[in-house]
Amino acid sequence: MRGAYSPRWRPHAPNVSERGTACAAARPRVRAGARTVGRVTNEWCGWREATERALYGPDDGFYTRPGGPGPAGHFRTSVHASPLYAGAVATLVCRVDSALGRPDELALVDVGAGRGELLTGVLAALPGEVAARLRPCAVERAARPAGLDPRIEWRGGLPAPGSVTGLLFANEWLDNVPVDVVETDADGVPRRVLVRADGTERLGAPVDGADAEWLRRWWSPAPAPEAAAGRTPDAAVERAPGAARAPSRPAAPDAAPSPGLRAEIGRPRDEAWARAVRTLRAGLAVAVDYAHERGDRPPLGTLTGFRDGREVAPVPDGSCDITAHVALDACAGPSARRLTQRAALRALGVDGRRPPLALAATDPSGYVRALSAAGAAAELTDPAGLGGFGWLVEPVGGAGADLLGAVGAA
Repeated sequence: MRGAYSPRWRPHAPNVSERGTACAAARPRVRAGARTVGRVTNEWCGWREATERALYGPDDGFYTRPGGPGPAGHFRTSVHASPLYAGAVATLVCRVDSALGRPDELALVDVGAGRGELLTGVLAALPGEVAARLRPCAVERAARPAGLDPRIEWRGGLPAPGSVTGLLFANEWLDNVPVDVVETDADGVPRRVLVRADGTERLGAPVDGADAEWLRRWWSPAPAPEAAAGRTPDAAVERAPGAARAPSRPAAPDAAPSPGLRAEIGRPRDEAWARAVRTLRAGLAVAVDYAHERGDRPPLGTLTGFRDGREVAPVPDGSCDITAHVALDACAGPSARRLTQRAALRALGVDGRRPPLALAATDPSGYVRALSAAGAAAELTDPAGLGGFGWLVEPVGGAGADLLGAVGAA
């Protein structure tokens, strides 16, 4: 959620009304000649390639643009919502430290660190003895911001495999790992969606190989790839950004998928998360994101954009954030557990209950402070908002049960 800004998280798929029926999206059409930035071109390509260039292009990507405001300039995550979030992560650091036997050096790796706000907040909230042993590390493709605490290491990629003892924390990172999008054609065949820098889309070749297998396993019941020999997409049909799609209903288990169903292929995110977990020699890896489960995938997908605090059409020209919900169940390793942010933060001491009214009579200023903290905690744990985010918790090493217990997931 983003306070006065729009939340990147939404309870429904884009183009889906409260009743779940397809409807026209409130997205602006992009004028002919829409600008491109960096190395973004108007050639047709898949959404994964287009998003990679638009978000992380070396010259003028949305996140890597020199002097840009960073994520906080466009949307508001749990990190920005309240210092209670950093305080909860600090509590988790202390519990991981205890479970690991208080090592001489304890790492906190923040993947997708933005401008380092979470690490800065955690350092301020930690007890001095733990902070003295902490090695904070920000993993972020943007340049190091000026004035950042010199204790924070800044790097453009993950640490080496097996080099980290401590906590790896990825808040709203996986949703920005680029993925391809597929859509079923008139025959129910899943095809890759191709896109140009102005956001115009068309259908490409049928999905095959590892991506087709991922869809079969994780995006059920539809669209599930079928044989598509001899079929070609209608190359003349192009769809402008935000154009409404025809209503579709999920197919029966024994029927071909309906036309117009959409899905994001989450395999690159599974692989990215596996690489992140492998950096740990011992400790806990946590991914926090807006997510969906295999039995309840949105039939029209979740791809969308954000800019200047508002949800916009996902146009891959470098002018906006491009994001989609995460299939955390597909990312999870065999020892991982999944829980909601509401459950995790409550286990870490974040409680949105109002203070007793009697406190107002004995300590008015204390009551006001407690009431403000309760309001912030309520926002972070609201099951219809940030509290509905998924937490993927994965222990590494011999202290698995204790590490899972640190966040109430044992």
